[in-house]
Amino acid sequence: MNVSHFTALLREAVTPVQDSPVDETRHVHLVHGVVECPCCGLFQKLPPLKPGTQARCLRCNQSLDRRNRTAPIATPLAFCISSAALYLAMLFSTLMMLDLYGRQRTVDIITGPIELLHEGWGEVGVLVAIVTILAPGVVIAMMGMILTAALRPTLPSWVPHLLKWYEVLRPWSMVEVYILGVFVAYTKLVDLAFVEVGAAVYLVASLMVTMAATDATLDTELIWQQRKIDPCMRTMDGKRLRLEAVSAEEGALAPSDSRVSCLACGVVLEFDHPVSATQPVGFCPRCGHVVRKRKRDSLSRTVALLVSAIVFYLPANIYPVMTVIRMGAGTGHTIVEGAIELWTDGMIPLSLLVLFASVTVPVLKVIGLIVMVVATHRHSTRGLVLRSKLYRIIDIVGRWSMIDVFMVSILVAVVRFSHMASITANGGMVCFAAVVVLTIFAVHTFDPRLMWDAVEKKKAVQSASPQNRAGSDLPDQAGERNHAVAYLGNMEPDRA
Repeated sequence: MNVSHFTALLREAVTPVQDSPVDETRHVHLVHGVVECPCCGLFQKLPPLKPGTQARCLRCNQSLDRRNRTAPIATPLAFCISSAALYLAMLFSTLMMLDLYGRQRTVDIITGPIELLHEGWGEVGVLVAIVTILAPGVVIAMMGMILTAALRPTLPSWVPHLLKWYEVLRPWSMVEVYILGVFVAYTKLVDLAFVEVGAAVYLVASLMVTMAATDATLDTELIWQQRKIDPCMRTMDGKRLRLEAVSAEEGALAPSDSRVSCLACGVVLEFDHPVSATQPVGFCPRCGHVVRKRKRDSLSRTVALLVSAIVFYLPANIYPVMTVIRMGAGTGHTIVEGAIELWTDGMIPLSLLVLFASVTVPVLKVIGLIVMVVATHRHSTRGLVLRSKLYRIIDIVGRWSMIDVFMVSILVAVVRFSHMASITANGGMVCFAAVVVLTIFAVHTFDPRLMWDAVEKKKAVQSASPQNRAGSDLPDQAGERNHAVAYLGNMEPDRA
């Protein structure tokens, strides 16, 4: 492939050519005022929200949309500029200085990944560098470009692509987890030698606050509303379907099997025929994302990732994650032994934090995902709301298991005094990092809407069989429909 061919493909992805034929026999409705819950898949009419309010899902209480009282563009842009300044200062500042019997060693944030590479643990070194250095810089730059472009009357064609990638890469920016890893490493170093905290620690803590404030004040829906929607929708076979804008207030919603929403920008489309559950129906007319009703091969991919995580979890807890050498003698430390050492040193809250993040959270993530996969496969109707909440909790806390990996990378970088005192990484750290990454991927591949789809299928089968319907413990479908209609017509936004 030459350069001109690659440039043409890139141009087609960013600004697709609109010279393909229009199929006049088919049409697609763009429905305004309707949103799909990303957790349970319920389509609901969403009224205009006032500043300081938010709307939640009828079935699972998932947050659907919100409006902040702050300026929608200026406020997050100010925090983003602050994050960029703090990030650049962090890269050139000292993280820690260790003084051991007159011998000093000064490290920065990049020293840990470099030392892991020198010791032969390149996989973990690259992972630490990505989530602590590369990913934060990339997401800050992307958000700055997005907010700057949002100041224009019409969004450029490249902004939707940046918004999609920002949503994908933002969870991998683990600045807030890294600062806890620094704190745990500091508590282990104070008993070994004199430790002086550098300016980079305070800069990382400030960067955590400004990046969180950027996300809290950002209103992506207002940015998407500035994006011009194409008059036609491109299908996967290259044809175009004419787009007709309709309002949800004009009549009843179409059956759910012909309605689909874009996972990237949230636009809702209605087709004149039932759509496949996993096959792509075309490209979104607003953001260009491939639109499909549900994630492809969700259960099988989640099971494969969970099996891999279980395989790595056993050696991650059996083998030591690091070896501490003092005066020529050393011993290995597993994750549990490190938490016990903190407990014996009197740091009980920190010991409980490490034990919860590094032992309890991975186990609960794996067990929770297995329960959801099995329940979905069996079309279980029990605890749907509880399972939806469990999925959201797993999605939030999954990154915090990286505390031990960050701690080991800092200790390896700081304690390098030959036979007097040194800390080296071991294979248990690699296995544990693999468990964290695999479980994060498993959460992303699992589609929680399948849990509710399985129940709807079971209702359809039992409603078609009167003798089974009479003895079923499922909720009354007509009653649920009436309750949903009453709610959709009188949705009152909550206070944000």
